[in-house]
Amino acid sequence: MQIRNVAIIAHVDHGKTTLIDGMLKQTHTFRENQAEMSQETILDSNDLEREKGITILAKNTSINYRSLAGEEIKINIIDTPGHADFAGEVERVISMADGAILLVDAAEGPLPQTKFVLQQAIKRKLPIIVLINKIDRQDSEPERVLNQVEELFLSLADDSTQLDFPVLYSVGRMGKIWSKLPEETQAESLAKEPGNLQLLFEEIVKSIPAPQTDPSKPFKMQVSTLDFDSYKGVYAIGKVTQGIVKAGQRLVILQEDQKVGEMTVTHLMESNGLNRQEIKQSRPGDIIAITGVDKIAIGQTLAALGETKGFPMIKITEPTLKIQIAANTSPFVGRESEFCTVRQLADRLKREQKTNLGLRIEQKEGGVFIVAGRGELHLSVLIETMRREGYEMEVSRPQVIFKEIDGVKQEPVEELIIEIEQDYLGIITEELGKRHAQLQSSFTNSKGICRMVYQITSRNLLGFRSEILTKTKGNGLFTSSFLHYAPLQESRLKLRNGALIATETGTVTAYALESVQQRGKTFVVPGEEVYEGQIVGLCKQKGDLEVNVCKNKKLTNFRSNAEVMTVLNSRVELSLEQCLDFIENDELLEVTPKNLRLRKRYLNKLERNKKMQALKDAKNE
Repeated sequence: MQIRNVAIIAHVDHGKTTLIDGMLKQTHTFRENQAEMSQETILDSNDLEREKGITILAKNTSINYRSLAGEEIKINIIDTPGHADFAGEVERVISMADGAILLVDAAEGPLPQTKFVLQQAIKRKLPIIVLINKIDRQDSEPERVLNQVEELFLSLADDSTQLDFPVLYSVGRMGKIWSKLPEETQAESLAKEPGNLQLLFEEIVKSIPAPQTDPSKPFKMQVSTLDFDSYKGVYAIGKVTQGIVKAGQRLVILQEDQKVGEMTVTHLMESNGLNRQEIKQSRPGDIIAITGVDKIAIGQTLAALGETKGFPMIKITEPTLKIQIAANTSPFVGRESEFCTVRQLADRLKREQKTNLGLRIEQKEGGVFIVAGRGELHLSVLIETMRREGYEMEVSRPQVIFKEIDGVKQEPVEELIIEIEQDYLGIITEELGKRHAQLQSSFTNSKGICRMVYQITSRNLLGFRSEILTKTKGNGLFTSSFLHYAPLQESRLKLRNGALIATETGTVTAYALESVQQRGKTFVVPGEEVYEGQIVGLCKQKGDLEVNVCKNKKLTNFRSNAEVMTVLNSRVELSLEQCLDFIENDELLEVTPKNLRLRKRYLNKLERNKKMQALKDAKNE
C-alpha cells in the first residue's frame, strides 16, 4: 500500500475541517449507520473548538483510497489550525507532511494566516494543491482570488518550480470538486450538479509524492506531537523518516546530537480513520504513535540504538504577549475549585508546556507564573481549559513583550484586516484612529462589504476584539498577524471609564443595586456574594467609585424585593476574553470553574491609596 502525507492549510474559517469531513465520509471511513456520518466538524472534538468554531489543536487522521488506476493508497491527513494565535501548532506538525492542500475562500481571498501557512509549506519545499473553496458564496470572485493567490506565490516562492501548482474549485460543505470553474456558481445550480471529491483524491495521488524513506537504514523519527491515554500513557507521534520500528524494540532518545535517554516500545500504533490500531511493525514514511516513555519532548528524536545524530529541534516563532497567573488570593479562594495551590498550578502549566510549544512559562518568586503566548486568544484558551479542568487562579492584564534591538526598545506591530458593512465604517474608523492604526489599503466589493488593511501595534490592538463585536453588533470580522518589531509608537489613550468597587463583603441586595445602577452598568445580581475590593460594575465617569451593593433597606416604609427588582437593569455579562480586555494594571481577574470576578489588586481602600501615593511619589522623584 502506498502512503501520502498531506497537510490541510488555510486561514481560519476557510473550510479545512468541513473538507476533511467530506474526505472521511466519501472514502467510507465510517459505516452508514455511524453517528459520524451525520456529524459536522468531526475532527474538532475539543469542546472549546466546537464552541468557538475554530481548530485549536493540530491533529491527524487517515483514509484509504482506491485510485482510478486500482492502487490502494493510505492518505494521512494533518489538520492544522487557521487562527494566527495557534500558528505554533502549524510549525510543529507540518514537518510530517510531504505535500499540502491550500484552501482559500473564494470571496475573502488570501488573508494573513494564508500567507503564514503557505510560507511554512514553501520553506519545506512541499508540493501544493490550491483549492478555491466556497465558490457558491454570493460575493465569491474566484478569478480575482486566484490572481491574488498567484501574486502571493510570486512573493514567497524560492524557485520557479513552486509557481506551477494545480488549481481546483470546490464547495466543501457539498463535498464537490471541479477542475475548472463552473459557468454557474449559484448555490442552487451547484447543488443540482453531480459531483464528489474524487478529483481531489486523484490530484493528491498525482501531485504529492510518496514519502522518500530508506527502510534499510536504522530507524529514526522526530516527535511532532504528543497525546495521552490513561491506559497506555504518553504517545509520541511523528513520521517515520527512515528505517522501521517494531514493538518491543529498544530506542534511544536524542535532543539534536545529545542522548537524553532510552526507552522500550510497548505499543506501536498507526491511524485508521479517527482511531488508532496496534501494529507489530511500522511502514516507511507512515505517521505512527509510540508508547513506552513518560518523559519526552516535542522536537526530540526517537532512533535505533547506536544512532547519535538527531533532527534539529522544531523552532517556533517567539510569543508577543504575556500575562501573570498566580494562585487566587481573594476571600473566596477554594470555594469553587478542586485545584487552587501554587504547586497544582505549576504542575498543570508544566504539562501544558510539553505540548503547547507556542507558550513560554517562567515561574517567579511568590508563586507567580509569567505565561507568554501568540495573542489574546491563545492565552484565553489556556485559561478556559484549566478552568474547565477544575483550576482556580488570578490573572493579570495582558501585556506586550518588548525587545531591545540595536539598543532601541521596540514593540510588535501587526497587520490588521477588517471586513465590515459600510454602515459601521465610521464607528470602526474612529475607534482605530484612537488606537493610532495606520490604514494601508481599502476595498469595497459589489455587496457593500468593506475590507480595510491596517498596521497597528500589538499594544494598541489589545481589547479591540471586544470593541468591534460590540460596536458592529457581531457583524464585524477581523484578523491580525504579527509583522515585525518597530520602535515604540504612540500609545492609545485610556478608553475605559472607572470601575464600581464594592466597599464591603456580603450579599448583593436589590435595594442597593437600584441606586448603584444610576452610577453606571453593573456586573452583579441580587443574591450574589461579593467581597471588598471586587469590581461590581463600570462607572459612567472616568475615575473609580466605591459603592455599597450589600446595603439593606430599613424596615420603615418597607417595600418588598419583588417591587424593587422590577426597576433593575439587566447586568452586563462579560466573557473571559472581555474580562481580560477590561482589567487595568492595578486590577486582576479571578477565574474559578464557576465564576469570573473582576477585582482590584489591593482589595482594601487604604492599601490602594497607599500604593497610588507611592507611585506618584516615585514618578515625581
